[in-house]
Amino acid sequence: MTLMTIGQAVFDHAALVKDALALEPTEAPKEINTDGVLTFFATKITPILLGVLGMIFIGRASKGEVSRVLTSSAIALIGLAFIAGAATLFFVGGSLVDLMFK
Repeated sequence: MTLMTIGQAVFDHAALVKDALALEPTEAPKEINTDGVLTFFATKITPILLGVLGMIFIGRASKGEVSRVLTSSAIALIGLAFIAGAATLFFVGGSLVDLMFK
């Protein structure tokens, strides 16, 4: 009895899968707007994170942990310099590739 029930359930699901595979998409898949995503992160997320980082530094400095604040600030500035350098190299590399392969 259970073998028949299982077989019937498999047959019903196979028919659903066949129907789903028979449907063709009517629209081409949309592309992701990477420029919009980068702009969103640069204008919305980054200022919030920098504000939180500043609040943490101010809180530590008020507790007398100035050396830790200076160390953290230096690390944060070095990190920002690396990010800016990577972005610069990305654009410079793109322009070099355009010059070489035109």
